[in-house]
Amino acid sequence: MSNEVNNVAAPNAKRLLWAGFMAILAAGVGFSIRGGILGQWAEQYGFTMTELGAITGGGLTGFGLIILFGSLIADAVGYGKLMWVAFITHVISAVLTLAAATAFESGGKDAAFQCLYWGMFLFAIGNGICEAVVNPLVATLFPKEKTHYLNILHAGWPGGLIVGGLAAYVMNPDGQEPVSWQVQISLFMIPVILYGFMIFGQKFPKSEAGEAGVSYGQMFAQLAAPLMIVLLLIQAMVGYVELGTDSWISKITGSIMASPQKGLLLFVYTSGLMFALRFFAGPIVHRISPLGLLFVSGILGFTGLQLLGAATSVALCVIAATVYACGKTFLWPTMLAVVSERFPRGGAITIGAVGGAGMLSAGLLGGPGIGFKQDYNASNLLQQESPAVYERYQAADENQFLGYSVVGLDGAKVGVLDDGGAELARAAELSDDENTKALQAWWADASKTAETDKPAVTAATLHGGRMALKLTSYVPAVMAVCYLLLILGFKARGGYKAIEVEENADAPADSK
Repeated sequence: MSNEVNNVAAPNAKRLLWAGFMAILAAGVGFSIRGGILGQWAEQYGFTMTELGAITGGGLTGFGLIILFGSLIADAVGYGKLMWVAFITHVISAVLTLAAATAFESGGKDAAFQCLYWGMFLFAIGNGICEAVVNPLVATLFPKEKTHYLNILHAGWPGGLIVGGLAAYVMNPDGQEPVSWQVQISLFMIPVILYGFMIFGQKFPKSEAGEAGVSYGQMFAQLAAPLMIVLLLIQAMVGYVELGTDSWISKITGSIMASPQKGLLLFVYTSGLMFALRFFAGPIVHRISPLGLLFVSGILGFTGLQLLGAATSVALCVIAATVYACGKTFLWPTMLAVVSERFPRGGAITIGAVGGAGMLSAGLLGGPGIGFKQDYNASNLLQQESPAVYERYQAADENQFLGYSVVGLDGAKVGVLDDGGAELARAAELSDDENTKALQAWWADASKTAETDKPAVTAATLHGGRMALKLTSYVPAVMAVCYLLLILGFKARGGYKAIEVEENADAPADSK
């Protein structure tokens, strides 16, 4: 990076880069902590896997919507003002999420669900505003090395996963009472406060397109390009396979390895790989091009998920997770870089559109869809092999996804079975609400067959997780085919190259 100074557009470029890093790290911490406390939410409030998927998915949906909206107004409102809006939204989201326990005491499961869902939604809005700002910001600050610095920026995501994962590991020890989920989820506010400090008093530049005087009409026109439409569709698949899977991966691998703690450690390990590798995207891209990197990533993603779905030991889980982590590491930031390089006249709009497409897909399809696949396969297996056990542990309500329906397993009942009623007994000492009483009455009968029920329920849950991973693996396989077709298409026209704003000043969209 000997020419780094010449590529920097502002004297405070590094400070703004690391402020953006902290903002994305905050999102990663919250995301990772949430993955470690899903079990507590299921047990305390009786959520099914699909309902938990809806809570996590609701957050990602809000993330996607606000990226799209924030990108539309970023150049007009200003990057600095939007970052302060994000800061305030993050604070409000924490307050609402922490109100779930009180809501449950007064309004039951539905009230708790609403608090968690909307708390996660607002958390995601704060994340989305940050994402709408920092991606075009970094592309503007480092115009000649977009892939490299966007990958560094997005190293904040696995960095947050590492911090959150380690915290969840320490605070959720196997066989012992975990630290309350309220304490754990509050940890994301630490990097939020840090990025607030780092942006205080700073001057923010406009996007490349904004600086060049490109009109909003011209920016919007970039969205109509055939290549842009293809990239949006591929990014939807990236969001599904990366963030959708990340919502569940530690829980599923924890089941495979028969230890939630090991699942969390494996998640931390793969996040560490991502964190380190994203600092080396620049040298890799110089050798094989951004599309070549994405093609290899798609193949590795497919292979890793297939291996994870078939893993039967800790060692095999580590090997499979390593392959999967290498596959997903470069997908998101490199896709942003490709859009910024091919559509520089789109400003914040095009780069925001691709980020929004990924988040919306993860929220509407990835989180709920992978949760539904677990419910569907686990319930079908248990219903076929042990109908009486399924009847004891089935949820009260039916879950639906894309026209399919299933009655999954009740998370609270499965949680009581897993710990032999220990947490239920503790909860009964603290509260005599109707939900706890109903669960106690159920357990008084179900405990009589718990010894024989537990192996069947555990096997069904494990089967559901395995099948969800295997089915999800076909998404990166399709992505790899798409990247290969793009590589061949660019090769036929002279090869892939980045476009300068001035190069297509009169063109409404990339048609090359």
